[in-house]
Amino acid sequence: MKDLYPGDQGTLVQYVQLALTRAGHPVNMDGKFGEQTCAALRAFLGGEQLCQVEKPQWGLLLPYLKGYTTYQIKEGDTFWELSHRLHSSVRRIVTANPTADPQNLRVGSVLIVPYDFPLVSQEVDYSSLLTDWILEGLMVRYPFLREEPIGNSVMGKKLTVLQIGEGTRQVFYNAAFHANEWITTPVLLKFAEDYAEAVAQGQQLAGVRASWLYYGFTLSMLPLVNPDGVDLVAGVLDNAEYENQAESIAKDYPGIPFPQGWKANIEGVDLNLQFPAGWENARKIKYAQGYRSPAPRDFVGTAPLEAPESRAVYDYTVRNHFDLILAYHTQGEVIYWKYLDYEPENSYRIARYFGQVSGYAVEETPSASGYAGYKDWFIQDYNKPGYTVEVGRGINPLPMSQFERIYADNIGILTGGMTQLV
Repeated sequence: MKDLYPGDQGTLVQYVQLALTRAGHPVNMDGKFGEQTCAALRAFLGGEQLCQVEKPQWGLLLPYLKGYTTYQIKEGDTFWELSHRLHSSVRRIVTANPTADPQNLRVGSVLIVPYDFPLVSQEVDYSSLLTDWILEGLMVRYPFLREEPIGNSVMGKKLTVLQIGEGTRQVFYNAAFHANEWITTPVLLKFAEDYAEAVAQGQQLAGVRASWLYYGFTLSMLPLVNPDGVDLVAGVLDNAEYENQAESIAKDYPGIPFPQGWKANIEGVDLNLQFPAGWENARKIKYAQGYRSPAPRDFVGTAPLEAPESRAVYDYTVRNHFDLILAYHTQGEVIYWKYLDYEPENSYRIARYFGQVSGYAVEETPSASGYAGYKDWFIQDYNKPGYTVEVGRGINPLPMSQFERIYADNIGILTGGMTQLV
């Protein structure tokens, strides 16, 4: 983890500020390491500590980003007493430790103690770092969740699918094919957290019994398809060679701001133009637009599925039997539901339902971007409902100030991806 000092700015500083706020030392999450952050950091560390975040300080802050700590049981401990002392709750401790007997705690055994705050932040920018911390925290908080690494990015970052449910009907949601569309990642992460919490507490999710969803469906979610690209946009790539390579690529496209305009993977391949569904047509269209070599966006690559991230999504889909897929993108508040003349059974009915519960327009994909996408390939090869959901409005990357509305608009789509299959 990169060392941070006063005067530093950026996404990592936001993470420090988020951790400090969660630890009881609130600070404005503006990404600026100034006097207010220094004061909060010193209060957190205790005493007159140096105002810096190096490896030891990161070690103390990370539990507040992962949302849990561990505790070795001592004589006389109880869940109630531990929940108060460690800023948790009895229900969170019980959920995270399903094999522990609250009436017979074994001295010396180790408990998972989740902190009593929601794990998925709605206040900071996202990266592969924060995504991985949240995935770890979710798995610990809700042991009935499952995770599966399905491949790696160009730089070797794991692409991790989170699964919830035990039903025979399978659905697959993914997000952040495009680097500067990272706001879609917390949409899926928050849905996972809300869904898991509803299951744990025997509650409803968007008006639907969570237990009915859990036992009727298996939901797989890949919240971050393009971790290298997202980290480039977020300013946390921490690899000078790849960063310099991306900057060199971007110089050939001066009309696209760098890094904010970057959509591609770290090698300049657009991951959502990599699927074998009219790929040659996509190449013809994009070449005519001037994207003939690695670019911040819209370069189809030299062959379908050459990018490891797209190949991983393709292979994972082939290994499973999904009845419906959602691919999350930004922006425009529109749902694309069709590929060419393919019209899978119930696909338009479900699309209209999605439009009703979200307020989004339901449209056919424009011809200029109507080939080689993941949704296109899924519809073509499986003749089942597949959708691209474009959330929010504005200039990418959309700010987190839009997140609350985006999530509210999409909770009905995310639950409806299961309920509408019945």
